[in-house]
Amino acid sequence: MRRVAWAATMLPALALAAACSSGGGSAKPAAPSPPASSAPAPSTSPPASPPSTGGTTVAVHSNKLGMILTDSQGRTLYLFEKDSPTMSACDGACASAWPPLTTTGAPQAGSGVDAAQLGTVTRADHSLEVTYHGHPLYYFSGDQKPGDTNGEGSKAFGAGWYVLDPSGSKIDND
Repeated sequence: MRRVAWAATMLPALALAAACSSGGGSAKPAAPSPPASSAPAPSTSPPASPPSTGGTTVAVHSNKLGMILTDSQGRTLYLFEKDSPTMSACDGACASAWPPLTTTGAPQAGSGVDAAQLGTVTRADHSLEVTYHGHPLYYFSGDQKPGDTNGEGSKAFGAGWYVLDPSGSKIDND
C-alpha cells in the first residue's frame, strides 16, 4: 500500500515537472522573421544635383530669324534701345511687359556665346541683370514658348525692342 501512496503523490509531481520543462505547453511558437534583403530600398528623393554656380546661362539657338540669343531653355532674349551699357531704363510696367534676365552669380556662356561679352548691371531693385555686348537682356511677356519672337521690332516704353544675334547686334527686320 505504501507503493500506491508513493505513486499517488509522485505521479502528479512528475507530471507537473514534465509540464514545466516542456517550454510552456500552450505557448505559441515565435513568428518566423522575414528574410533579410540584400537589395537597397528604392529611393524616394531625387538624385543630388551638381553644385550650381548661381549664374544664369545665355545660349544661341536657331529659329526663323537665324541664330539668336536665348536663355538655357531656348526662350528668346531682347535688347531695349533706350538702355545704356551701365543702366537699365526699364522698370515698373515696362519690366512687367519685358521681364529682365536676372542672375544670382556670374552669367554663364552656353553654346555659341562669347563669354567675354557677358556682364551684369545692377537694377534699381538691386537685382543683377545679365548684359551681352553692353546690352541689358530681357524676355517678352508675349512670348509663350521657347523660340517665340513676338516682341521683335516692337516700339514700347519709348524705344525699340530687338532680338540679338550671337555677336550682340540687334536683328532688325523692319
